Amino acid sequence: MKEVDLERIEKAVLDILEAVGEDPSREGLKDTPARVGRMYAELLDGMRHDPSEHLSSIFHETYDEIVLLRDIPFYSVCEHHMMPFIGKAHLAYLPHGRVLGVSKLARIVDAFARRLQVQERLTDQIADFLMTNLNPKGVAVILEASHSCMTIRGIKKPGAMMVTSSLRGIFKKDPRSRSEVLTLMHVDRS
Repeated sequence: MKEVDLERIEKAVLDILEAVGEDPSREGLKDTPARVGRMYAELLDGMRHDPSEHLSSIFHETYDEIVLLRDIPFYSVCEHHMMPFIGKAHLAYLPHGRVLGVSKLARIVDAFARRLQVQERLTDQIADFLMTNLNPKGVAVILEASHSCMTIRGIKKPGAMMVTSSLRGIFKKDPRSRSEVLTLMHVDRS
């Protein structure tokens, strides 16, 4: 996969600093272009990783009830303003003979989140990936996040949370199964 061109990012940041009327040679800004380059390389690290790398711990099990991991912290970068959005992911699946190592679920969230994203697509990507690779009876993914592009600029509504969901298989088709998984997820536990 393509490597990050830190030199180009540094030049672009230098241009931005000059365009907003700053002196990029002043003490506090001298190293800013390099720091911003490293920051974007870190924040967008998922672009250089295949989420399939995290499928090494799939186990054959007869367990046939809901597996749920909730409150997985994540961050991503909004592709519209290149500002972060930060939140929690809640993932559930109903196994069909295969379960995934629990830490791998969190790693899969990171692999998709650490890219230029929109929350809706991120939610779908995680759900589709789990459905395709685990072949479970159902998948449910809920993301709740605060978008800095909305909280500190534009409409300026700090505290607003965006919630997205993607349901697959039995959780989409069967109202009782959907109700059960959403009750277990119980996103608003405050």
